[in-house]
Amino acid sequence: MSTPPRKPLMPLDDALAQLLATVQPLAQQEAVATMDADGRVLAQAIVSGLQVPPHDNSAMDGYAVRVDDVLAAAVGLTVSQRIPAGSVGTPLQPGTIARIFTGAPVPSGADAVVMQEDCSVQDAPDAQGATVVRINTLPIPGQNIRRSGEDVRRGDVVLAAGTRLGPAELGLAASVGMAQLSVVRRPRVALFSTGDELVMPGAVAPADMPPGAIYNSNRFFLSAMLRRLGCDVTDLGIVPDQLEATKQALQQAAANHDVILTSGGVSVGEEDHIKPAVQALGALHLWQIAIKPGKPFAHGTVGEAHFLGLPGNPVSSFVTFMLLVRPFLLKLQGVGDVALRTIAARADFEWPRADKRREFLRVRRNDQGGLDLFDNQSSGVLTSAVWGDGLIDTPPGEAIQYGATVRYIPFSELLV
Repeated sequence: MSTPPRKPLMPLDDALAQLLATVQPLAQQEAVATMDADGRVLAQAIVSGLQVPPHDNSAMDGYAVRVDDVLAAAVGLTVSQRIPAGSVGTPLQPGTIARIFTGAPVPSGADAVVMQEDCSVQDAPDAQGATVVRINTLPIPGQNIRRSGEDVRRGDVVLAAGTRLGPAELGLAASVGMAQLSVVRRPRVALFSTGDELVMPGAVAPADMPPGAIYNSNRFFLSAMLRRLGCDVTDLGIVPDQLEATKQALQQAAANHDVILTSGGVSVGEEDHIKPAVQALGALHLWQIAIKPGKPFAHGTVGEAHFLGLPGNPVSSFVTFMLLVRPFLLKLQGVGDVALRTIAARADFEWPRADKRREFLRVRRNDQGGLDLFDNQSSGVLTSAVWGDGLIDTPPGEAIQYGATVRYIPFSELLV
């Protein structure tokens, strides 16, 4: 009997689109202090109730002037008032100037600020004993004045729902008076590894490792990446290579989690039990995609929980998390734009071994502005991800010539 032809592997873009189509953003939200909201996702838009800045203010230390009073350089004018930040001056009278400091409101009547470096204080005061300052440059209207509302106007949506909050966003929220923010609750993720060969660091000393055993590195970087994405993580440990044990772990994880994330056991070997276990308990929607490393990626459901299965090889697990799990988790939290972005860069190496799958090579930027290639691109060599600072997205069947323009994805884009 002939073997039926194997289905072609699904392209990455199709797999990601299918994966994201299954995501319904979490509806629950919670209030958190703005100071503690880094990395969270806004559940409600922020609308400003005020202008930022609230008034025209000085962009630097200097003197507020009427332009019509300075028609020639080196004119001397009397200082009528001093306006530090936090104070409000009086209307500026013709023929006078105001000593003003950065951030202070510009007094009515003034239409420019001359920085103090372009001014000089005369030794002799005027007849009334007031300080006289020589303006050594010709100001123009609006010079060194920050206008009210030039940053934010009252009624503006300053941050949309679905915005992932970083330091700049938190500062902007604070600038319009937001002490608390409404954010999407954290996704609850259950994490476990499969494999009889796995040993946790600390359980066995390196010198005592039994033949065939390896330390479980995947749980460490996966847990870290999940937490960076704002998830609450439950570590369910290492599950033996047994079908019943795998099913029990999946059932336990599905009971009170939004997502189950596993590494290992998703290939086609006799000891790979993830696929049949998921199919027995729920449904498998996606299995195996046309990328290298990372072909044995799986997605399905167990009960109400999403299931995401990553390969056991550490680089494969690392790469598929960044390319597939990260956008999935961001969309689950309501982030609208999760598209992968690439940067055009120069390859300072050759890669003649074109693969039929879309390939992601570990590279590092060099001092000449190009990219160097790690010499061992095996899916088991995790040092390539430490040495490198990003990936090259290489289309199927495409070799890379020295000096060619390639699509570079920095880890700084993928690991935050």
